[in-house]
Amino acid sequence: MATEIPEKTRTEIEAAAFRRLVQHFRERTDVQNIDVMNLAGFCRNCLSKWYRAAAAERGVEISDPDARELIYGMPYDEWKTKYQSEKK
Repeated sequence: MATEIPEKTRTEIEAAAFRRLVQHFRERTDVQNIDVMNLAGFCRNCLSKWYRAAAAERGVEISDPDARELIYGMPYDEWKTKYQSEKK
């Protein structure tokens, strides 16, 4: 890498990018998880599982529903009711 970034700053940049990704997913409720999964190989649910796993690695236990709510910005069942389209 051409630019040396201090560890603390790198972590802050990564955290900011993660928060922006989550915000983007919250704003783009028109984009279905299956579409993201087909194109990118991951979806909102994957992101919530990665978040939960990262927390567990640091001794913080987060339930699956709580992790999903952090990513979706609301309870998962509520998001599905509001935004998930019928399967094609």
